[in-house]
Amino acid sequence: MANLQLSGIIEKMTGKDKDYRYMATSDLLNELNKDSFKLDSDLEMRLSSIILQQLDDVSGLAVKCLAPLVKKVGEERVVEMTNKLCDKLLHGKDQHRDTASIALRTVVAQVAPSLAPSILVTLTPLMIGGISGQEMSQGIKCECLEIMCDVVQKYGSLMADDHEKLLNTLLLQLDCNQATVRKKTVTCIASLASSLSDDLLAKATVKVVKNLSNKNAKSEITRTNIQMIGAISRAVGYRFGTHLGNTVPVLINYCTSASENDEELREYSLQALESFLLRCPRDISPYCDEILNLTLEYICYDPNFTDNMDEDTDDETPEDEDDDESANEYTDDEDASWKVRRAAAKCLAGLIVSRSEMISKVYQEACPKLIDRFKEREENVKMDVFNTFIDLLRQTGNVTKGQTDTDESSPKWLLKQEVSKIVKSINRQLREKSVKTKVGAFSVLRELVVVLPDCLADHIGSLVPGIERALNDKSSTSNLKIEALVFTKLVLASHAPPVFHPYIKALSSPVLAAVGERYYKVTAEALRVCGELVRVVRPSTQSMGFDFKPFVHPIYNAIMSRLTNQDQDQEVKECAITCMGLVISTFGDELSKELPSCLPVLVDRMGNEITRLTAVKAFAVIATSPLHIDLSCVLVNLIAELTGFLRKANRVLRQATLITMNTLVTAYGDKIVSDAYEVIVVELSSLISVSDLHMTALALELCCTLMTGKSCSENISLAVRNKVLPQALTLVKSPLLQGQALLALQGFFEALVYHANTSFYTLLDSLLSCAKPSPQSGGVPKQALYSIAQCVAVLCLAAGDKNCSSTVKMLMEILKDDSGTNTAKQHLALLSLGEIGRRKDLSAHAGIETIVIESFQSPFEEIKSALRAISSLDRISGVDYSHKFKSLMADMKRSERLWGKYQTIRNE
Repeated sequence: MANLQLSGIIEKMTGKDKDYRYMATSDLLNELNKDSFKLDSDLEMRLSSIILQQLDDVSGLAVKCLAPLVKKVGEERVVEMTNKLCDKLLHGKDQHRDTASIALRTVVAQVAPSLAPSILVTLTPLMIGGISGQEMSQGIKCECLEIMCDVVQKYGSLMADDHEKLLNTLLLQLDCNQATVRKKTVTCIASLASSLSDDLLAKATVKVVKNLSNKNAKSEITRTNIQMIGAISRAVGYRFGTHLGNTVPVLINYCTSASENDEELREYSLQALESFLLRCPRDISPYCDEILNLTLEYICYDPNFTDNMDEDTDDETPEDEDDDESANEYTDDEDASWKVRRAAAKCLAGLIVSRSEMISKVYQEACPKLIDRFKEREENVKMDVFNTFIDLLRQTGNVTKGQTDTDESSPKWLLKQEVSKIVKSINRQLREKSVKTKVGAFSVLRELVVVLPDCLADHIGSLVPGIERALNDKSSTSNLKIEALVFTKLVLASHAPPVFHPYIKALSSPVLAAVGERYYKVTAEALRVCGELVRVVRPSTQSMGFDFKPFVHPIYNAIMSRLTNQDQDQEVKECAITCMGLVISTFGDELSKELPSCLPVLVDRMGNEITRLTAVKAFAVIATSPLHIDLSCVLVNLIAELTGFLRKANRVLRQATLITMNTLVTAYGDKIVSDAYEVIVVELSSLISVSDLHMTALALELCCTLMTGKSCSENISLAVRNKVLPQALTLVKSPLLQGQALLALQGFFEALVYHANTSFYTLLDSLLSCAKPSPQSGGVPKQALYSIAQCVAVLCLAAGDKNCSSTVKMLMEILKDDSGTNTAKQHLALLSLGEIGRRKDLSAHAGIETIVIESFQSPFEEIKSALRAISSLDRISGVDYSHKFKSLMADMKRSERLWGKYQTIRNE
């Protein structure tokens, strides 16, 4: 920007017209935010001075200008601006104090780290003076505390020399009579604590504990010091652990000895204890039992209310009455006991998540009280009680993974004993008017089902009315409906279908109504529930006692209305497609009239880039249906679409397509025309590559399905040999080949011989030739030899006993030939014999043992060759090991190095 133009802006900023000054400041802000903006020393000085003057005029814009300006000007200007702002804050007019404070905080936030030490030299002493000065007003102290809080958060480690002085100043403010000052002091010390040395941290803790020991201190000062303890522990974490011995007993004493009206004192004490549990889990261990008892005492703390509700009321019976509980609610604006109960619930949650070894004890001592507190009259506290119980359930799942629930002391077993009480109490909450309460209740049930999947089998009947009310009531919010649907989906998926059969009508009606909801999240979740409902309604195609037919068309019609609607969210479209795939695969025999209109819609969704992947997966589900759904009306178009997808760049789509085509060929292979198969084979050949072994495995598996199917013709076999086989022979030479891809490749060679009428000897020669070193690439990698050997073994077994026997003899001849120098060939022969021997008894081949043991003397790679020979012999079944072989094995076991190499090679 030209200096002349900037001078014009500066001139307008100092003009008499305020509108001009505002617009000029706005123009300057735009220029300052440009990367190309540069200033010389003279303009730096002028601009800095003018912006500071503008703080009293167009303060908002001027403060915004400071942020980019401190990055553009030099160190001298930044220090100068900082000093002037400090002076304005400490000694300026009251009406300008807020602006000066915001400006200073902006400078602190935006200044370059390299300039921070320069401004801290003057800023820190001035702010300390502002905090400690006797003549300073409360407003100035608060502003200085906020600024110092920002400073120590960002640059605490750079001001170690000032830590002690600052800490001493702040500790004195904890006794200040002004609550706002004390509150901001607590925040500032907590921010400083993380950068304090251990000695200064200990000094701060000792001082606060000493303040707490003063029985004559005002209650508000005591509360502040308790807050201070909690804030320090949250800031420094495990470093506070060494001080727990002095602080925990004091806090517990304050909890138990506080007057009845001093709820805040108990609340802050419990909050501090919660912090200790979460931040110092190792050092708090000796006090956990005492803290547990304390939380259980105060989670029920409600001195102003007596609960006379009849706990023995049978809530398992569904009732249509409105919220009787709400009539018993007690409200009092001056009652603060709920804060104690909330703090106790959170403290108990802290103990649960940090002390996994105490879970069984928590179930025995705390679980009944937690369940009882579901009736909490204060909604915010009730939510925390729900959350605490959810934490208990989650921790139960974490600590019992892989364990059985037969042990009577295990958390899962203990939880099972409480299921009836939980359901009874939750049912009571589901009849409340509060939507928030019902959402929390469903959250508890959802977590319960996750931990104990089959625990609600005896309680479904009592839970169905709550689900119905949540979905049908006009007062229900979208969040409540979503929670109810998520729980319904989980419970349907985790329990045996017959459990729900008496309640299908009651469940299906509100769920199908939710499919028509306007809010897409509710609709999508309802469609997911429908998917589970389909499975429950007809878990098997075999005849059963439950009559599913009345539900087929209502479910189909509800989903079809969503499937055909184009103007809806993508999530709804995908859920509708998935659900329709389940409906057709499960009820297809009852929907013969509807299929000609429904299936083309699904094929049409494959043409949409957004829904094609879901539609492809849906057809995979349909193709695996035991009902063998009639797809004749769409099969040609379906195969054409899928074949086209094999050329797409979308990897996930190609994988899903291969899986779906495999299922379709398996189920409908005889109805697919031969020309389509030939095109598919061509596309498959391009997918076989070592760069994507998962895709390669899927492509080879589909090739095997094509060759083993009834529709396999000579043209298909020829196409596989010409297009796919060369790729397979290239793949087998890769050292990266392993896992599912290697298994699929073995199946491919087996299918070539067994089903595709391919010459065994031609294939065998091609495989053995893969082991020959080439001038371009040199020798074949060791791992590739193992892969080739496994393929040779599979090939031999597929070709029959005669071919297998001749191959074994040929391999033995290779080992007998000691004149050759091709070690890879002999190595492959050894490995191939071993792999064949693993699959077939070779004891009929005389001399095989002797030939393999003689390879022990091979001059090539002496030790490795010997170990491989023994490893191969060890794999061969049916061989009567000679004394010489047993002696070799014994010698190897005595050598740790040889035995280790042998085990490695054998595992390979």
